[in-house]
Amino acid sequence: MTDGIRRRWRALPPRARVLLLVHAAGFLEGTGWHAADLARRGPHAYSSFPLAIQVFFVALVVLDPLVAVLVLGARRAGAPSAGAVVAADAFANWFVNWSWLNADWTRLLRPVGLLPITLFALFVLAASRPLWRALSADPVVAWAASIREDAPNGPVEGRNDHGSQPRPNGAHR
Repeated sequence: MTDGIRRRWRALPPRARVLLLVHAAGFLEGTGWHAADLARRGPHAYSSFPLAIQVFFVALVVLDPLVAVLVLGARRAGAPSAGAVVAADAFANWFVNWSWLNADWTRLLRPVGLLPITLFALFVLAASRPLWRALSADPVVAWAASIREDAPNGPVEGRNDHGSQPRPNGAHR
């Protein structure tokens, strides 16, 4: 991790850190599923679906980890990107599963498939506004509140709060 990422993570409240980790885990898990589908069945893994959805599901192999990187980097763009990608993913899954659900609604209750995608989408969308606020907070102000107890107190030697140099007698302007 670079210092910038560490500083952004330290500036976040613990709840926001947990939200970011859950987001990243969910998107990386989605990457794994789509990559496994492509590894097993090749580029035509979703050939029974409309072309736009086929392209989108293949694109998720790139989009999901991209969102995970934005989220793990504590970037502001991570929250809206996560919301957009998961909303589109949930919509596409509901669209392709709709006829199966009409035939047997209990498919929705299966632990793999539409249920976890829907629950994750609801979680990400519900968390997007609080996460956006946490990621949009002024990092300097937030970082100052998280300074370690063992950090030196007071101004840096030879400078005051405004960066001016002291006068020869030690007084500042």
